[in-house]
Amino acid sequence: MGRIAVLADVHGVLPALEAVLAEASADVVVVAGDVVSGPQPREVLRVLRGMDVVWVRGNADREAVAMARGEFEGEAPDAVSPWAAGQLSAEEVEFLSSLPTSVTIGDVLVCHATPRDDEEVVLVDSSVRRWREVLSTVPEHIDTIVCGHTHMPFVRQVDRRTVVNAGSVGMPYGAPGPSWALITPDGVQLRRATMDREAAAERVVRESAYPGRHEWVSAYLLANYSDTEALEAFRARSEG
Repeated sequence: MGRIAVLADVHGVLPALEAVLAEASADVVVVAGDVVSGPQPREVLRVLRGMDVVWVRGNADREAVAMARGEFEGEAPDAVSPWAAGQLSAEEVEFLSSLPTSVTIGDVLVCHATPRDDEEVVLVDSSVRRWREVLSTVPEHIDTIVCGHTHMPFVRQVDRRTVVNAGSVGMPYGAPGPSWALITPDGVQLRRATMDREAAAERVVRESAYPGRHEWVSAYLLANYSDTEALEAFRARSEG
């Protein structure tokens, strides 16, 4: 299997992506969804498409495609998502639309939220019953399931399987710093890349054309939600 680096939830933050890529030495790099919905959508897409990576589509990528095509129904999840979708070229929209919702590498399955749904919420402290339910479609030979979506890194066991959340590159919760996961034959390592948050924020403000970029960097680069805040926010959605 070798070493697999899983990068989830980049959310259009180029400095955070570059910080992770500078440290992510691996045989395979998997991008586990939610790439473009942020202040630098085309920039992060351009960098990743210039690399040999394995792609997984996330719910925000699916929503960006719908927004770009004028097919999105309901209220946008935030202000930056429709703006980011509007920056994409027709070819980039088609590329995002074509991505798979999960990939299997040996005995490792990588998805965005859960193996069966790209926006289902399941947490580190969700019940075993809940975990069995969301993993019910996973083939028996899969030993490790890696996801993202909630932006909160963790590792736990479920019926002899290892479940990993890689956290978020661009919008980490729980602690500051771009988070990612390294899967090796010897086990799982949760990593946080070294990044100067103030310098990253200044760069995003300087390089992004997003009108709300000052407020965005204040909320997600210069600060971050605590694990308690994030768990409470997700709690109502986590039991299905």
